Amino acid sequence: MGCCESKVSEKQPDKLQTQAHANNSRTPTHHQNPSPGSDPETGGAPPFSEFSFSDLKAATNNFSSDYIVSESGEKAPNLVYKGRLQNRRWIAVKKFTKMAWPDPKQFAEEAWGVGKLRHRRLANLIGYCCDGDERLLVAEYMPTDTLAKHLFHWENQTIEWAMRLRVGLYIAEALDYCSTEGRPLYHDLNAYRVLFDEDGDPRLSCFGLMRNSRDGKSYSTNLAYTPPEYLRNGRVTPESVIYSFGTVLLDLLSGKHIPPSHALDMIRGKNIILLMDSHLEGKFSTEEATVVVNLASQCLQYEPRERPNTKDLVATLAPLQTKPEVPSYVMLGIPKHEEAPATPQRPLSAMGEACSRMDLTAIHQILVMTHYRDDEGTNELSFQEWTQQMRDMLEARKRGDYAFRDKDFKTAIDCYSQFIDVGTMVSPTVFARRSLCYLLNEQPDAALRDAMQAQCVYPDWPTAFYMQSVALAKLDMHKDAADMLNEATALEEKRQRGGRGS
Repeated sequence: MGCCESKVSEKQPDKLQTQAHANNSRTPTHHQNPSPGSDPETGGAPPFSEFSFSDLKAATNNFSSDYIVSESGEKAPNLVYKGRLQNRRWIAVKKFTKMAWPDPKQFAEEAWGVGKLRHRRLANLIGYCCDGDERLLVAEYMPTDTLAKHLFHWENQTIEWAMRLRVGLYIAEALDYCSTEGRPLYHDLNAYRVLFDEDGDPRLSCFGLMRNSRDGKSYSTNLAYTPPEYLRNGRVTPESVIYSFGTVLLDLLSGKHIPPSHALDMIRGKNIILLMDSHLEGKFSTEEATVVVNLASQCLQYEPRERPNTKDLVATLAPLQTKPEVPSYVMLGIPKHEEAPATPQRPLSAMGEACSRMDLTAIHQILVMTHYRDDEGTNELSFQEWTQQMRDMLEARKRGDYAFRDKDFKTAIDCYSQFIDVGTMVSPTVFARRSLCYLLNEQPDAALRDAMQAQCVYPDWPTAFYMQSVALAKLDMHKDAADMLNEATALEEKRQRGGRGS
C-alpha cells in the first residue's frame, strides 16, 4: 500500500534479518554480499545488495523523466536514472526493457558476478532488483558527467593533455582489474562509459560488464567502431575489449569520435599532428603523443592475437603520468562537487520558510491548518474494507488528530502508529504529522523515515520533502537538508503552475 521499506530476502540468515531490522530507521533493508566496501581500493563502495522495487521507485521519484541521465534520454533502450536512497546516498539505476532478461535467476547470477567486483577505478555495482518483470541494476552515481561530454561537448575548456593521459591509465587499470578477477568482457566500451566522480577522477561504468539483454547485441555504436571479429561472429572476446579501448584512445588524442580506419590511415601516413585535437593548441608532448598513438594502433590491429593485453596497456600508460599531485577536478577545470552551493534558489513559501528556520511550532500550525486535503486520491477503498477494523483505525487517527492539535505529541505518535500499523489505508499526512511529532520528541531518525514514507505514498508532495529537509538538518546533514529544501520548493512551484491541488 505504498510503503517503501524493503522486503528482506528469504535467503537471508535470521541474524542478518534481525540486524537489518534494527537499522531500518536510516537505511533500506537489503540482502547484502559480504564483500568489503571500506578498502580504499574499492572507492568506499557499499556491499552488494538486493533492492526492492519500491526502494528504487522512491529513490527516482517514481522513475521521473527529470531523473533520466542516459546519453540518449528517453530514447535509450535501457534507461539510466539518478536517484537518492533513504540513507541519502546518490545512485544510478539502469532499468531494462520488459523481458530483456526473462529468467530472473540468470539475471541475478549475472548481477552478483559483477557485484563482487570492487575497485576505485570502477563506478561499482552496488545492487540489483528482480521484481516481477522488472530488472534493474544499481550503481554508484558519478555526478561529473561522461568523457564524451567533457571531450566532445565541452563549454568552458577542453580536457588538458595530462588529464587525457590520466583517463587512459585509469580505464586501463579498471580493465586490468576486471580481467584479473575473471570478468574480462566489457560490452560497448566508448567515451560514454567513462564517468567522472565527485573528485573529477575517471571511472569505468560497471553497466558495461553486463549485456543489455540475455540475447542482445554487445555493441550499440556505429559499425565503423565495432571490432572486426565481432562483425564476423557476433561474440565479444577479451581482445574485442582491447580494440574498443583503442577507439577511446583515439577519442582522447583527437577530441573527436573518428572512425578507426580513418585514424589508422593518418597514422600510417605519419600525420600524427593532424590527428591531434586542435583545441589543445599544441600544449602536449610529441613524445608522449607518439607513445599513445602507437598504443592505439596496436589495439586496433585487425588480428585479435596481435593486440596488447590489459597489463601492457597499464605498463605503457603509467610512465606517461606527469602531474600525479594535481587533483583531477583541477585539471578538468570544475569545482569540487561537494563545494557546490546548496542554498535555495527560489523564494520560499510559508512552509519552506518554517522548514529553513527549523521552526517546528510554525510547521505544526501549517500542518494543522492543511488538515487532510493532500490525501485525496491516495486511497481507494472497496466496500468490503469498511469493517470494524477500519472504523477502529479511523478512530485511532481521529484521536491522534486531537492530540496533535492539542500538542500532546507523544499521544499523537501512539495513535498515529495504531493507524499506520493496520495498513489498510495509507495517509501521507499522517506520516508527515508523526514525523513532526518525532522531531518534537528529539527523534530525527524516525522523523526522516516517516518523511520518506510520505514521499513513497505521494512522490511529488512538497511537504514530504520539506519534512525530510528539517529531519536532515536535525541530523547535522546540512548540505543534504539544503538540497532537499530546494527540491521541495521546485515541486511546490511546479504544483502551483498546474498540478495536484494544494
